[in-house]
Amino acid sequence: MQKTRVTVARGDGIGPEIMNATLRILEAAGAAIEPEFIRVGEKVYLEGHPSGITPEDWKTIYRNPVFFKAPITTPQGGGYKSLNVSIRKALGLFANVRPTHSLFPYIETFHPDIDVIIIRENEEDLYAGIEHQQTTDMVQTLKLVSVPGCEKIVRYAFEYARAYGRKKVTCMTKDNIMKQTDGLFHKSFDKIAAEYPSIQTEHQIIDIGTALLATRPDQYDVIVTMNLYGDIISDVVAQVAGSVGMAGSANIGETHAMFEAIHGSAPDIAGKGIANPSGLINGAIMMLIHIGQPEAAQRIQNALLKTIEDGIHTGDIASKAYTKQRVGTEAFANAVIDRLGQSPIHLKPAQFDADPGRPITIPPYVRPKRTRQLVGIDVFICNEDITPEHLGQMLEQSAGNDLMVRIVTNRGSVVYPENHKETFLSDQWRCRFVKRQEGVSPDKTEFLPVDQQVIIDLLVRLQQSGLESVKTENLYFIDGQRAFSLGQGE
Repeated sequence: MQKTRVTVARGDGIGPEIMNATLRILEAAGAAIEPEFIRVGEKVYLEGHPSGITPEDWKTIYRNPVFFKAPITTPQGGGYKSLNVSIRKALGLFANVRPTHSLFPYIETFHPDIDVIIIRENEEDLYAGIEHQQTTDMVQTLKLVSVPGCEKIVRYAFEYARAYGRKKVTCMTKDNIMKQTDGLFHKSFDKIAAEYPSIQTEHQIIDIGTALLATRPDQYDVIVTMNLYGDIISDVVAQVAGSVGMAGSANIGETHAMFEAIHGSAPDIAGKGIANPSGLINGAIMMLIHIGQPEAAQRIQNALLKTIEDGIHTGDIASKAYTKQRVGTEAFANAVIDRLGQSPIHLKPAQFDADPGRPITIPPYVRPKRTRQLVGIDVFICNEDITPEHLGQMLEQSAGNDLMVRIVTNRGSVVYPENHKETFLSDQWRCRFVKRQEGVSPDKTEFLPVDQQVIIDLLVRLQQSGLESVKTENLYFIDGQRAFSLGQGE
């Protein structure tokens, strides 16, 4: 078999130890890969490369369609960006796939029937990493969610379920609060689910969904969710199954893929030779399936299961009842190698179909023609020493003949024209201007079309009045529907 060239990074902390152990297993199993090693992570950051990767190694990553990576450390402070996020976005790795299977009773868990696939959107949401300190009091982060991003990951989840014989897809969001962003994800799920009538679907709010996933994980099959939520619940279910150290992860794009363990670099145990390489081994198994080597993947998976079944465990999964030999990283890898060609007796043996309906392809996004209509503006003002009433008066004076102040909010709650003394006030104020409607109270105003020049003139007047604007957001109706949130109490 022709070897597949794979970019390999040994990473930081326990990364080199578990990567070396995993590569030995891959070689012993006859995996047809040709590693091309690069340096990434903490030392590269500290050499002055803000992404944690040198320009030359970026070329290697782009050249090879598969990247196999051990955990890395992002230095604290200094504005360093997450290397994982940078790679996922740069390579278009939109789908993060994290399977979790219970290995009860050999790995302790209260839930012996866990078999959950979490498919997480991988490029958007809060992980866009766009943050600003706008005032002394207030810091913001932008949650970016797009129609194509939602539709692509939701369709991938359904295609994955169909390809691998899964029966149900559950969507988790917080759209009872974030009606625009999470609401878009939920709407995309409902829209695409209609195309897969043979697959059962459900939607859950992420907080109760997480609670149920931790207490009744056997009720779930495939879960599709947004970036931050998926990161959290995949760790939850992996730990509930026995250990985060057991879980592998695939990051899938249209041209590239990256495979890794879901856990971090664990610098507190680095160099001690005690780390569990199973998470990275499971990432390697997913990689072999992806590049069309299911036989090698099956050999490694069954040898790993047999090792665990035989009671050879690293410290994180050791138990009084089932551990016969507590071992370190290298000895665990040796035990897996010794069992290549064997299958577990009590645990379900792995059997990987050479063609389970893959590759999964996602049709290109076709952007619909939609009408946008400007109906107002939110202006965010920084002021430490002002009352809502005084600010409201200054805003009214700056509004001009064409605009009026509809509301002022502070941390999302309406404080003008009505204010409650109990509401805590920060130094950032959101001031909403809409088209002036004579004789109409602010709370009764409609959102009517506004000319862009009117908005520009308003900003000039606000600046001249001495009010400091730190941010603006235009308010739009799209296809006749309000495309912005109301204030709490508006």
